[in-house]
Amino acid sequence: MKKQVLDIETVSEIVEMALSDKASFHDILTLHGLGADEVKSLMRRSLKPGSYRAWRRRVRQFSDRREVYK
Repeated sequence: MKKQVLDIETVSEIVEMALSDKASFHDILTLHGLGADEVKSLMRRSLKPGSYRAWRRRVRQFSDRREVYK
């Protein structure tokens, strides 16, 4: 699979969407063509380690409470 090269503005928008509680992985896939695993990888590279862990913990908590989330 060929890796997509993203400009800094697009990466920033994806990170903002991923940090938002209103955007799901499906929304990011629709707009930018990145699946959940690719978004997680991008977030791991873009955030500090503690921030990434906090984000993943929050996403997991939301997904446990809602059927369709991240």
